[in-house]
Amino acid sequence: MLNPEELFSIPEARSIALPADDRHRLQLLAGPPESRFLRSGYVKLTPGESVGSHSTHEGEELIIPISGQGELAIMGSTRLSLHLGLMAYIPPGTEHDVINTGKDVLEYVYVVASPERAGA
Repeated sequence: MLNPEELFSIPEARSIALPADDRHRLQLLAGPPESRFLRSGYVKLTPGESVGSHSTHEGEELIIPISGQGELAIMGSTRLSLHLGLMAYIPPGTEHDVINTGKDVLEYVYVVASPERAGA
């Protein structure tokens, strides 16, 4: 539950630039005070590279490809195609990995909404 100070501390709308350099990872939103419940970041993967297996825990995640192609591997389940024009949703408690399966760099933005942020 939010305390009274957090109820009145609403983040401001803003634009966030994606990197135009060689960085492969960049945190875009880190949660409070930048946002109330969201975390977001930019990822660039070279061909064959992956981010490594990790879990959404109690949160939900969106993967929004910007360029290139790859796969979202849901551990013990399926693989979903990732490319411009598709957005992937990852439900709570899902172990997953993102792999660049293409010949070019895969760039994407992830957005995580977590109920832990509501009680933090």
